[in-house]
Amino acid sequence: MQVTQDQIECILEVSRVLGATDDERVVLRHVADCLRAVLHAERATVFRYRPEEDDLVAVVAHGTDGTLDEDPAPIQVPLGKGIAGSAGANRAIINIPDAYADDRFYRGVDEETGYKTQSILTVPLVTPESDELIGVAQILNRANGPFTEADERLALAVASQSAVAMRRAHLMEDRLQLARVERSLDLAREIQQDTFPKTFPSPSGWECFGWSMPADQTGGDTFDVAATATGLHLLVGDATGHGIGPALSVAQVRSMHRMAARLGSSPMHFIEHLNAQLHEDSRSSRFVTAWFGHVEADSGRLLSIAMGQGPLFLIRADGTIESMEADAPPLGITPDMLVDEPTIIDLEPGDLFAVPTDGIMEALNAQDEEYGDDRIAKLLAEHRALPLTELLEKVRSDTERFHGDREPADDRTVLVVRRTANGR
Repeated sequence: MQVTQDQIECILEVSRVLGATDDERVVLRHVADCLRAVLHAERATVFRYRPEEDDLVAVVAHGTDGTLDEDPAPIQVPLGKGIAGSAGANRAIINIPDAYADDRFYRGVDEETGYKTQSILTVPLVTPESDELIGVAQILNRANGPFTEADERLALAVASQSAVAMRRAHLMEDRLQLARVERSLDLAREIQQDTFPKTFPSPSGWECFGWSMPADQTGGDTFDVAATATGLHLLVGDATGHGIGPALSVAQVRSMHRMAARLGSSPMHFIEHLNAQLHEDSRSSRFVTAWFGHVEADSGRLLSIAMGQGPLFLIRADGTIESMEADAPPLGITPDMLVDEPTIIDLEPGDLFAVPTDGIMEALNAQDEEYGDDRIAKLLAEHRALPLTELLEKVRSDTERFHGDREPADDRTVLVVRRTANGR
């Protein structure tokens, strides 16, 4: 095989570049340019193989004027179909001396652009060590007639180097993209954690405390405690699922809750507008269960509105347990709330009201047994006299002991409010 000095220099240059960079765009550009130059052709197109879709998609291509387009029109070829798809599926070169004499050739592009395709050399880009298909290169119109067997061997030499470099660059790009996503998730987690109360206001005769532990970097749970002129506004929210999407949903609820507290809005009036807004904004498959509480510090009353959130636990000072279910469907399901008045709970000194999300009750152990409503209710009742920070630490440690090494499937949040005996 006669290899010119220009071809040798081009192959050496592409070897140097492909070995020196992990930038996928640079790699693809050099693959296309080198194949065109080495084979003295007019144009080259590089397709990347997508295993998930089992197809080839054009990622760089020379235009009809010979310039390289790094964002070509979307061309997708199912593996095994057409010239490029057949070359990829069979891991074999396809050398077509006369494009218009081959039934597999699609003439539409030529007809649209006025370009005349004459000869085509299609080369699979396969890693030599693992026979992994990375893509396909298609080179058009050799300057001095159809592509030869010597051209095929030359193209294969470049193709194997190109496949390794493309694979490495693509893996590096995936790794960098994952790092960017991780940084974004870390930032989202910081922002979400900053929305949780850092301090817990305690109007005379009352105390409250809560915590939230997401299953992912960000969670679909939230809770809030805001002081008002007469007591406290309280919130526990749980969006369907966990992750970024649900975190955005509950962040919206928390922000509106905090604004309502600042404006002195009554609970029912605020929740009515919040529900209507979420119904307008959300898809039917996405909703938020939420509990809203309003402490009237002087009267000893807790106004409770549970929108799909339950069970709720009222632990009396003597250890009696009362379980309460939701008052209405979750927020955003219907444009109307379907509840007219809050549930009014009279709390005596020593009484405790707890609102956990279902990630606690539905936590599973190694035997697929749920932690369950009864277990958390009994735990709260048994340790009802502890300081609230210690009480919720008991809840956290007991649920973690229960599920052991099993990863939590859902976010876990709990908020408790207690009327104190000394009326401080």
